[in-house]
Amino acid sequence: TMAMGWRSLCLGLWGAMLLVSFSTGCLNLLVRAPFHGAIVATGVLLLGLAILDWRGRPSRSAPRRREAASWLLAALVAIAMVLIPPQPSFSDLAANRRGEPLAPEELSFVLPPAQRTLTDWVRLLVVEPDPRLYEGDPVRIQGFVLPMPDGPPQLARLLVRCCIADATPIALPVRWPQSSPPPQADQWLAIEGVMGVETRAGQVRSLVIPSRIVPIARPARPFEA
Repeated sequence: TMAMGWRSLCLGLWGAMLLVSFSTGCLNLLVRAPFHGAIVATGVLLLGLAILDWRGRPSRSAPRRREAASWLLAALVAIAMVLIPPQPSFSDLAANRRGEPLAPEELSFVLPPAQRTLTDWVRLLVVEPDPRLYEGDPVRIQGFVLPMPDGPPQLARLLVRCCIADATPIALPVRWPQSSPPPQADQWLAIEGVMGVETRAGQVRSLVIPSRIVPIARPARPFEA
């Protein structure tokens, strides 16, 4: 029937969309890598169901236009997601999420300062927030530019346990060079420098003092755990 034909097509397109998203790397913008296997398996399963549904459809039956229209709409959504892959704005996402305190069990690590990621620095500053402990330590971090409502932009990352729906923003303040224009939101940067100290709103805090700022492409896997 018309409805069952569209249903078979829809199942196949959604299965193909999942597999194409995996092969092109689009899943890295939505879901962490450990969950990609389940998504690929789901795509294969949907393709299999589409084949079985197509072969098992009856040769004659009254067409159901409303049901067919629903399956057609779902098929068009799958096609659109393949042709126009998602390009989420990390800064917009972070601005609409509240940063949550990191769990204590995630904070036990020992790394040389130059090997710490942005996430490592944030976790360390939660455990030992005294800025004087890190003043002058070398810093090599990467992240995206996150505009702040009450000050200059910060360099940020998104912590994701499963998918972008549970993303938690973390960020470090940066003393941006006054000789250069302010960085654009969502721009990815690699920063080398040292950790410094500043007083802001009556509070002493750590901040990154860059000696080198290099624009970089968004990492293939932009989320951290």
